[in-house]
Amino acid sequence: MTVIDLGVPSLGPASPAPTSGALVDTFGRIATDLRVSLTDRCNLRCTYCMPAEGLDWMPGDQLLHPDELTRLLRIAVTRLGTTSVRFTGGEPLVAKNLEGVVAATAALRPRPEITLTTNGIGLDKRAAKLKRAGLDRINVSLDTVDAAHFARITRRDRLHDVLAGLEAAKAAGLIPVKVNAVLDPVTGLDDAVALLRLCLERGYQLRIIEQMPLDAGHEWKRGEAVAADDVLAVLQRHFDLRPDPAPRGSAPAELWEVVDGSGAVGKVGIIASVSHAFCSACDRTRLTADGQVRNCLFARQETDLRTLMRAGADDDALEAAWRAAMWAKAAGHGINDPDFVQPDRPMSAIGG
Repeated sequence: MTVIDLGVPSLGPASPAPTSGALVDTFGRIATDLRVSLTDRCNLRCTYCMPAEGLDWMPGDQLLHPDELTRLLRIAVTRLGTTSVRFTGGEPLVAKNLEGVVAATAALRPRPEITLTTNGIGLDKRAAKLKRAGLDRINVSLDTVDAAHFARITRRDRLHDVLAGLEAAKAAGLIPVKVNAVLDPVTGLDDAVALLRLCLERGYQLRIIEQMPLDAGHEWKRGEAVAADDVLAVLQRHFDLRPDPAPRGSAPAELWEVVDGSGAVGKVGIIASVSHAFCSACDRTRLTADGQVRNCLFARQETDLRTLMRAGADDDALEAAWRAAMWAKAAGHGINDPDFVQPDRPMSAIGG
């Protein structure tokens, strides 16, 4: 992907990163959305993410301590202009002190929007606690409502737990409850129809995400993944879809209203990260569980804030390092370039 493809003029790599104001890159994109991975561990083994036996997890001493994470969150919100914080994993529900981290983030001023992406296992017991701690919204990963398909994709028989977690999130007021689906190459198009029916019936919002080259085994193949255009085509055969009239802005999903004779009855989003990249509107910055800033999900380089902190760096130095990392952000993720190289870290170690 080139700068011309994106239509985004660059300020030029020789220009110095700003020392104050918005967290900006050389293309003028402003990062206000912070994705924070709390752990690389997960209690599922999804085929498109990690091998059946799991991975070598990060040692505990490499992970950010709660006070270190809180410090970086404060810098992001009060100095860098972060307005939205999303906690991810691995699986964030297996991270220690999740409710405490959420509460500390909710105490920041100006208060950011706080969201969570989870596989939903155990959410039925914690949704209300997370809401009380300050969580605003939630996304639950669910690729199918067929129990056999679910067990094959995740290598775990836990569909009932995920469905219970969704209901608990809705009951706790974590709305809109969004469902994130990465479709299986074999059954995915049928799964998409059933997923949308479930979401319409229960008041959730479905987001279908193209599978990206972020698996631990580096086995992703473009021709095997379900493409966004195919998803839209099959949904249009079963539902009356109309483009959402609201401006998309920097949102990754292209939204469609599902309508019947009485009007809109729900919405569905399609995130075409590969086939229709939206890099020109990207507003994200990322922090891994071990304290590395990533300026793109597919970045090949990281900036180590953990080591800086543990060496005694003050807030000014941490802010400057974070700004320099984002200033160096590429025009696009490059998935469609002939020389694209998949990141060394899999999705579970980067965060969604």
